[in-house]
Formats: sequence, structure tokens, C-alpha cells
Amino acid sequence: MTIIDMHCDALFKMQVAKRDSLYRKPLLNFTNAEELDTNFHRLQSGGVKVQFFAIFLHPELPSDEKWQHALEQVDLFHSEIIGMNPQMRHIARWQDIKELKEDEIGAVLTLEGAEPIGNDLAKLRHLYRLGVLSVGLTWNTANLCADGAGEPRGAGLTLLGKNVVHANNEQRILTDVSHLSEKAFWDVIELAEFPVASHSNARALCNHARNLTDEQAMEMFKRKAMVNVVFYPPFINENQERATIPDLIRHIDHFCSLGGLEHIGFGSDFDGIKLFTDSLKNAGDYPVLIDELQKHYSETEVEGFAYRNFLAHLPD
Repeated sequence: MTIIDMHCDALFKMQVAKRDSLYRKPLLNFTNAEELDTNFHRLQSGGVKVQFFAIFLHPELPSDEKWQHALEQVDLFHSEIIGMNPQMRHIARWQDIKELKEDEIGAVLTLEGAEPIGNDLAKLRHLYRLGVLSVGLTWNTANLCADGAGEPRGAGLTLLGKNVVHANNEQRILTDVSHLSEKAFWDVIELAEFPVASHSNARALCNHARNLTDEQAMEMFKRKAMVNVVFYPPFINENQERATIPDLIRHIDHFCSLGGLEHIGFGSDFDGIKLFTDSLKNAGDYPVLIDELQKHYSETEVEGFAYRNFLAHLPD
């Protein structure tokens, strides 16, 4: 079955390896590197048709290095993922997804945290030109745009953050709420024309700040916005390092009970996690998840979770 996965951190992992290669460690080959949960062969064997690749920076990176690090990851996306794998196609505009050939896999650039742009909207516009189609304002901490889910202050959007959302709207770019504080989430919901939760679960089942409350989830569904479940065990089972696929499906069940049947998708967080749901350790394992879902939902409903819901929500 065709899969659309809205979040992975392969670019960060590849950048770390590239910098380590200066000290004679090997550069990761996106085609088949065992270290990459989302390498080309695994995407292919898992039936992934579109993979979103996040630009993510280590939170302790000095401010004056962040823009350069972001550009390095964009370069890896174009040179190592697209450039070295002819069947990987850069999705530069939403319409490109609908034009993928049977043997092609779409690759979408996203930004996880606006730290690279500082307070310079020209840098944001440059990222749009380089192909970024989804922007998350924060990771877990605070920056010049907003507070993240892990920031004790819990503040909302700054004026700069609001300007970023307006810019996203103008360019028909998704605004990702997955890492925002609750106050910032509600600020975004008031402004964003194209909100999305790229990788979040239900807080009612796992009380973690990275998950969505029922009120947040219902507001997303009311606005016909996608919520993509994440495969990281601590976001599935509270205070646990282990989870099973049935545990993950409980979150899908819960979101469906809130009216989300047509607004649920997948955001694995592969290559950004070191703990895995049982039998779901890389992109090649997607068929196992699909088989289990088909025990609980109809073929049409499972196709919705896998890809059809996302396609129905594409900015036109």
C-alpha cells in the first residue's frame, strides 16, 4: 500500500556523518546505508511514496552557525538524496505529488524549528525557493518566533512568529504545530490557513507535552487539518521506552473517536529516534503496520491513513 510519511530526520543524521567524515568516518550513502531508517531501499520496500525530510539543528549549536548548518542539510537533500537516486523526485510544489511516476518516490523538504532564519524573513523566503513546503516554528525550546513544547514559560507566538505564519499562508506552505507550546498552538490556529501536526499523538492516552490534547485535536479536525501519529514509544505509552503496534493504533482509535477518521496520517520520526515501536523499526516495516491496521479498519479507511487523507488535504 502507498505510504506518505510526514516526518523523518535523515538529513540531520547524514550531516553528522558528513562532518564526522572529516575524521575518516564514512559518509552515509542514502541509497542503502544501514544507519538510515529511511534509506532509499527501505522506503521502496515499505511502499513509501512520499517522504518528508526535516531540516533540524542541534539545540546547542551556536546561533552564528545555524544558517550554514541548515544550508548544508539542504545541500545533502539535493546532492545525496535527489542527485544520487534517480527515482527520488524533489517535490517542489504540491502538484508534483500528483505527477509522480509509478517507480518514483517523492521527497519533501521541511523546516523543524525556525532557528536558522533568526529574525531575517529573507532567509525564510530563500528556504521557500530551495523547496521547503512545511515550517515548524520551534523544536522543544523557545526561539525568536515562539515557545516550544518543552519551554517552561509556555508563551505563544511573537510578532516575528506571526509574520512567519502569514508568509507561510501567502506561499501556501504548511505551518507545523507538533513542537509548539499550547499557547503557541492556539496562536497558530488563529492565523494559519494550512496547519498540520507532522508527528504527534494523543495526550489523553500518553500525557506528554509533545502530544495533542483532545481540545487541540478536535480543533485540528474541525479545520480539516492533518494529525500524523508518531512511532516514538515515549509518545505512545506514558513513561515507557517500549510500545507495540496495537499501542500505536490506540492513538489512531482515539483520534477517530474525536472525529479524525479522515484527518489522520503517519509521521514516523524515523532517524530522529533511538527507541522503536516493536516490529516498526524503519521505513521498510510499514507493511507490518498496514497489516495490523487492516484487522481494525476497512481497506478504504486504512488507505486514508496511509495516503488518501493527506492527498485530500493538499493546499490547492
